[in-house]
Amino acid sequence: MIKQYLSLILVAFFCVSVGNVSAQKRKKKKAENTEVKDEKHPIDEVGLSALKFRNIGPALTSGRISDFAVHPEKHHVFYVATSSGGVWKTKNAGTTFTPIFDSQGSYSIGCITMDPSNPNTLWVGTGENNNQRSVAYGDGLYKSDDGGASWKHMGLKMSEHISKIIVHPENSDIIWVASVGPLWSSGGDRGVYKSIDGGKTWVATLEIDKHTGVADMIIDPSNPDVLYAAAHQRARHVFTYLGGGPGSAIYKSTDGGESWDKASAGLPKVDLGRIGLAVSEADPEKLYAIVEAAEGKSGFYRSTNRGVSWHKRGGHVTSGNYYQEIIADPSNADVIYSMDTWLSSSNDGGKTFNRVGENTKHVDNHCIWIDPADSDHWLVGCDGGIYETWDAAATWAFMANLPVTQFYKVAVDNDVPFYNVYGGTQDNFSLGGPSRTTTSHGIMNSDWIITHGGDGFESQVDPENPDIVYAQSQYGVLVRYDRKSGEEVGIQPKERKGENGYRWNWDAPLQVSNHKSGRLYFAANKLFRSDDYGNNWEVLSDDLTQQINRNELKIMDKVWSIDAVAKNRSTSPYGTIVAFSESPVDENLLVVGTDDGLIQISSDGGANWKKTANVSGVPNNTYVNSVYCSQHDANVIYAAFNNHKYGDFKPYIYKSNNKGSTWQKISNNLPERGSVYSIEEDHVDSNLLFCGTEFGVFFSSNGGSHWRQMKAGVPTVAIRDLAIQRRENDLVLGTFGRGFFVLDDYSSLRNIGDGKIGDQAAIYEIRDAYRYEQNAPLGLRGKAFQGDGFYVGDNLAPSV
Repeated sequence: MIKQYLSLILVAFFCVSVGNVSAQKRKKKKAENTEVKDEKHPIDEVGLSALKFRNIGPALTSGRISDFAVHPEKHHVFYVATSSGGVWKTKNAGTTFTPIFDSQGSYSIGCITMDPSNPNTLWVGTGENNNQRSVAYGDGLYKSDDGGASWKHMGLKMSEHISKIIVHPENSDIIWVASVGPLWSSGGDRGVYKSIDGGKTWVATLEIDKHTGVADMIIDPSNPDVLYAAAHQRARHVFTYLGGGPGSAIYKSTDGGESWDKASAGLPKVDLGRIGLAVSEADPEKLYAIVEAAEGKSGFYRSTNRGVSWHKRGGHVTSGNYYQEIIADPSNADVIYSMDTWLSSSNDGGKTFNRVGENTKHVDNHCIWIDPADSDHWLVGCDGGIYETWDAAATWAFMANLPVTQFYKVAVDNDVPFYNVYGGTQDNFSLGGPSRTTTSHGIMNSDWIITHGGDGFESQVDPENPDIVYAQSQYGVLVRYDRKSGEEVGIQPKERKGENGYRWNWDAPLQVSNHKSGRLYFAANKLFRSDDYGNNWEVLSDDLTQQINRNELKIMDKVWSIDAVAKNRSTSPYGTIVAFSESPVDENLLVVGTDDGLIQISSDGGANWKKTANVSGVPNNTYVNSVYCSQHDANVIYAAFNNHKYGDFKPYIYKSNNKGSTWQKISNNLPERGSVYSIEEDHVDSNLLFCGTEFGVFFSSNGGSHWRQMKAGVPTVAIRDLAIQRRENDLVLGTFGRGFFVLDDYSSLRNIGDGKIGDQAAIYEIRDAYRYEQNAPLGLRGKAFQGDGFYVGDNLAPSV
C-alpha cells in the first residue's frame, strides 16, 4: 500500500499592482456585457489574479443542450451549444469536452452551424431559442474560422434570441439567419437576415412586425435558392406567457431569401403559435410542420408540393414554448423525430407518433443529430445533458463529464473538515456535494447526493446539524432530508380550514433562522414560520402582494383573451413572495420581496407589516429578486431588483439605512447590461459587498460606491446566487449553466478599502491548515510505477 500525506496550507497572498496609471481613457465597448464604465478608480488598479475561483461541478446531471454541430467526415469531432453554459468541443466523441466560448459576450446559445464547405468555420447564434421562464438572452452572432479557437462578433446584437443559421452549401459568403427576436420586449433584430459577404453586412429580407420573429428555417436540400421560414409571434413577462398571434405563419422564398411569400394554405385559420419545420434529403418534395394553434387546432402537417399547400396528418403536438422542433431522418423521408418531454418518432410521415424509449435517459429533449451513415446512431441533447445511442434508443450512454448544471440557488453547511455545497437546479433535482475531498482525484460525480427530485430551488442546511437538509421543488414542494438515512419527509405548509389556496412561485424563498434551533421560514403569497424543523407551521402574514389580476394586464400592446395561444402556460401564479430575509441582528426584523414589486417589512416578528413600493429609480412592479438584512446593523437592508422580464437589463441594487423608510441606489458603475440576481455582505467588513449578475460576479469594498468584477476562473455566465462560508471565508457561486464555483479565502479583500494602497505587495494572515491522509479509491495516477501492479489508462489497478 502506498500512503501519501499532504499538508494543505492555504496561504492568502494578495498582490497589489500600483504601477503607472495611463492618462489615456479606456475605450468604451458599447454592448460588451462585462465592460465596466470608463471612470478610473483605485480599486480598478488592484491586482486580483491571485483570487481565482475553482469549479467543483457537478456533472452527474449536466444541463440543457440547444444544438449540435458534427464534423461531416470525423464524427468524433463535434460541438455542443448549451442553453446557458456556452459552447463546448470534443475531439474524441465525448471522452473529454473543452469550453471554447467562455470569454465572449453571451453564455446562452440558441444554435451552432458548421460551414458545409469548411468544417473549421463555425457560426454561433446566441440567446436560447426557447421561450421558457428561465431562458437567457444573447448578443447576436459569432463566427470562428479556426474550429472555435477564436471568435469574432458578426452583428445582430439586438436579436437576443437566434433560432437558426444556414450557410449556403456551395458559397460560404452567403448566410441566412433566423432571429426570433427579444422575448421580453418588442422590436430588436427579428426576422430573416441575409449576408452575401461572409457576414460583414446583413440585410433583413423578411420582417413581419415588432412582436414577430422567425423561430425556424430550413433549406431545400436539392435547391439552395428555396427556403422556408416559420414566423412566430410571442412574448413573456413575469406575469404571463403568450405563445401566438396573427403574425405566426409559414413563408417561402424561391430566390435565395431575397423575397418571401406566405405559404400557409391549409393551416388552421386561427392564431398560430410556434411552428417547427423539417425536410429530408431523401425526398425534398415532402415538408413537415408541427403547428401550435388556438382553439385546440394544433397538429402535425405535411406538404407534398413544396409548401404550396399543407394537409393535417395527425394531432401530435408539444409544449410549443419549450419544444416544437422536428427533424426528418436523412435517409428515410417518412421518419420524423419530435423534440418533446418524451422523445417521439413517426414512421408513417407524421400520422402517428410513438415514444422511442427513455427508461435510462433524462427527458425534456431539445436537439438530435442522426448519423447520416447509420440511422440507429443518435446524439440527443436534453435538459439533463447529452445522451448517445447506437441502437435507436434501445440503450443509452450518458456523457457524465459536461458540467453545465443550471443552479437557481446555492447554500453551504458547517460540516467538518470540509463544508458541503447545496443547491437547486433547473430540471435536475436538488443536489449537495463537498467543497473539497481527501482523494487524489478531487471531487467526483459519485461524491454528490440528490436531496430531492423535480426542479430544484433554494436549499438550506441546519447550522448546527449538517445532516438536516431542506430542499424544495417547483411551486413550494418542501422536504426535510436526512443525510445519514436518506429519508425524505414532506413538510410543505398546507392551507388551514376555510383558507384560500396558497400561491406558490416556481422558486419559493426559504431560510433557516439565525436565532433559534429548528426555526425556518418559507413563503408563498403569505409568510410561514416553523419552530420545529418544519413539522408544524405558523402563518405570519396575510397576502403580502399587490394581488393584481394578470389577465387585465397588457402584453404585446393589448389585453388578450384567456383563450389566446398558450396564455399563462408555464408561468407561475402572479402575486407571490420571491425573496425573504430574517435579520441576523434582530430576530423580529423580517423582510420580504414580491414578484409584483413590493418590499414588505415587519419589525415585530410578522405581526404587522410596512409596505415599500415604487422605490425611486426602480420601474413599477419590478421583480424583487433578493432582499438582505445586514449582519452588522439592524437598520440596514439591501435589495436587488431584476426587471429583465420586461426587457430592462439594467442593474438595480438599493440600500436602506433606516429599515426601508428611504432607499439609495448603490449599483452605480455596474455594467448597464447585466441584471442583478443576488447580494451578499461580508460578516467581518460591513463595507465589503458581493453581487451576482447576468454576466458575472462583482465586489465592492466601499459599500457599493464602486464595483469591480472578479473574473479569474469564472467564464461569462449568470451568477444566480451567492453564499459565504464564514468559517473558511469562502465565497461560493451558484451559476445558471456552469455549476458551482468556490473562491477560497477571500479575506484579503477586507484590506482594500478604497483601493489606495501604497505597498507593492503584502502577505496577510493565513487561516488554519489541515493535515490529512490522501487516498485514491480509483487508483493512483501517474506515468511510472515501481511495485506490484499495472496501469489501466492513467489509473493504478491491483495485480490479478
